[in-house]
Amino acid sequence: MDFTSFFNNTGIAHLEWGNLVMILVGVVFIFLAVTKDYEPLLLVPIGFGIIVGNIPPIAGMPLGVYSEGSVLSYLYFGVTKGIYPPLIFLGIGAMTDFSTMLSNPKLILLGAAAQIGVFLTFLGSLYLGFSLKQAGAIGIIGGADGPTAIFLASMIAPELLGPIAIAAYSYMALVPVIQPPVMYLLTTKEERRIRMKPPRKVSRKERIIFPIVAFLICTLIAPGAITLLGMLFFGNLLKESTVTDRLANSARNALIDIVTILLGFTVGASTQAQTFLTPQSILIFILGALSFVVATAGGVIFAKIMNLFLKEKINPLIGAAGVSAVPDSARVVQAVGQKEDPGNFLLMHAMAPNVAGVIGSAIAAGVLWSVLGKF
Repeated sequence: MDFTSFFNNTGIAHLEWGNLVMILVGVVFIFLAVTKDYEPLLLVPIGFGIIVGNIPPIAGMPLGVYSEGSVLSYLYFGVTKGIYPPLIFLGIGAMTDFSTMLSNPKLILLGAAAQIGVFLTFLGSLYLGFSLKQAGAIGIIGGADGPTAIFLASMIAPELLGPIAIAAYSYMALVPVIQPPVMYLLTTKEERRIRMKPPRKVSRKERIIFPIVAFLICTLIAPGAITLLGMLFFGNLLKESTVTDRLANSARNALIDIVTILLGFTVGASTQAQTFLTPQSILIFILGALSFVVATAGGVIFAKIMNLFLKEKINPLIGAAGVSAVPDSARVVQAVGQKEDPGNFLLMHAMAPNVAGVIGSAIAAGVLWSVLGKF
């Protein structure tokens, strides 16, 4: 074998400028995770996956996620068939405390209000020429829930799975950057300083009954949400029953960690420049950013509207936590609130719309799948 033949069988010979751009994006993701602590559990696997996915494959060697029979294609199967997201939801359910939401049920409305970003983005995507199914998959990015976005895209618009997944997880990681300007713009100093009463103590019986009743109500309204909400509430029941601690611990630790690694890495590896760097992908990123901003604004504005009718005012900042980026949105609310009043603790209050947003985004996905799956 001469040097020319050897060189032609290296990745260097087939490297394109797009691959270099995507490799740089992967490095930036890792940099943000390590230096800024932006969702490191997501950005490190995704970032390294992007680097791996943009090493040009050699003809005749099944290496990438799109190469039939390759190891990565088998791992990516869990993404394309929507297997990983429900397992993520199982772990989320096992680590979620719905007590704050149950103690102040009206805050559920804020989680619902934030879903306006989903449906406005859906309409915007239709206006820009995407099909009904593609618009629905793009719209769910506004829920700021990566697993839900991946699940819905895999069901109704698998051709857009890569850019939708990367956009959803990117904006989840950038919650501390995107949300505060919107929150400051829509609230006054006095509103940001509003203090709320501590939530009441929720009984064990309420916490056990809730996942069963909530599942029945939500899925009878939106049957398409059965898979995601079934796993979410099942995980929560494992936690709250207190008789299945081993199962709950496995779900919220080992299982969710393993699935997060596989999901993040393979989603990153799916961003091969040759299939990923397209005008359509860039448009999806823009729409995703707008949907996230609209969702944040929708939650804050609705909280201000609620205050017009409430004797005990709520801090409108917690409306921003209505997007389902748990628990980062709630942490952002806490940080912004304490800048105005160091003695104001909003985290527990913000968790109510935050977990309601998880349920809301899953219901929105279920509705979109139920309606658009027929087209």
